[in-house]
Amino acid sequence: MYIPFESMPESSRVWLYQSERKFRPEEQSFIAEKLSKFCEGWNVHGNPLPTSFEVLDEQIIVLAVDESKAGASGCSIDSSVRTLREIESQLQVDLTNSGKVSFKSSAGSIVVTPALGIKSKVLAGDIQEETPIINPMIQIKADLPNIWISAGNSWLNKFFPN
Repeated sequence: MYIPFESMPESSRVWLYQSERKFRPEEQSFIAEKLSKFCEGWNVHGNPLPTSFEVLDEQIIVLAVDESKAGASGCSIDSSVRTLREIESQLQVDLTNSGKVSFKSSAGSIVVTPALGIKSKVLAGDIQEETPIINPMIQIKADLPNIWISAGNSWLNKFFPN
């Protein structure tokens, strides 16, 4: 069952899906329509899950589930990923590939890059210790104010000189 994002408990489990580009206004409308419909019917073993979503920075989809009454099962999570893949296909973006890192450029735009080549971004100076990156440890809604952390306080710290 869909619940407005601001009404979701702080303990709600969240998943972050990052696009390599900003969504255009009509794409954001499509995402809202698709995810609202999905949230209305999302359930675990026939029991509705209180769910919601939000689009941050016109580029990051946050999907939230209140698991206080029933936890999201593997099958229910798979159904959410299927919905995200439909959005990917329609909008020609990559959302579900988890092998990427998002950071804010010096100009303030969000850059999404494969994690495999992240060391070269650090060595080239594209990512510095103070560069904001998406915190991969975000798990609940209460963590969202800390979605951006400095690269120096993340797993990327190993690539900076001590």
